[in-house]
Amino acid sequence: MIEGLDVRKALTGWAVIGFVVVALISGPTPVAATSGDRVAASASSRAPRWPAPSPDRVVELVTAAGLVPETAESLQYHVHAHLDVFVNGRHQTVPAGIGIDTTDPAVHKGTIDSQPAYGGISVPCAQPCISPLHTHAVTGILHTESATRVDNTLGQFFTEWDVPLSAQCVDKYCTPRTRIAIYVNGRRQRFANAARIALSNHKEIALVIGRPPSHIPRTAHFSQV
Repeated sequence: MIEGLDVRKALTGWAVIGFVVVALISGPTPVAATSGDRVAASASSRAPRWPAPSPDRVVELVTAAGLVPETAESLQYHVHAHLDVFVNGRHQTVPAGIGIDTTDPAVHKGTIDSQPAYGGISVPCAQPCISPLHTHAVTGILHTESATRVDNTLGQFFTEWDVPLSAQCVDKYCTPRTRIAIYVNGRRQRFANAARIALSNHKEIALVIGRPPSHIPRTAHFSQV
């Protein structure tokens, strides 16, 4: 469930009572993700294109992540982590709609600051359409909305995003050729263990590829969640 601002004020063309969205940005304002082929290169070249996967692949990728797609959000266990991705110091967008079949008619759609947002399934989808791990908007918030009290992992999220994450690489960026670092709440962690990072509540995760930004975020603005 998206939380924070009343959508009747925040969303365009979205008449859903109780569906709200987080007004949260912990780094520079992200640029909207675009579709198209990903750029395979070292960190010295232009930024990668990592759009949300096409809706017809959502169930496949959720299953590949070891999760069970559902017909609506389950709120028995509801926590939020935040992900920042930097490539050569530039903040990259974590797209909206990861883990959600955004074409399903039961999935509500709208815009926030001219960016897409999805979710707030009040009437369940006819078929599984949403992962218990997903993004509603381009805020970088990773939502766990699950029937079981288990933290998902960063590796599961990257599987849903269809961006390969291994002990040495993020997509085509690999150590030692490219510097890759991972931080949790501002503290550097061993990158080889990045996929195992638990997405527990209010955890700030920063993935840094190539040149680091001037500031590594230590927290995100979870006050409205």
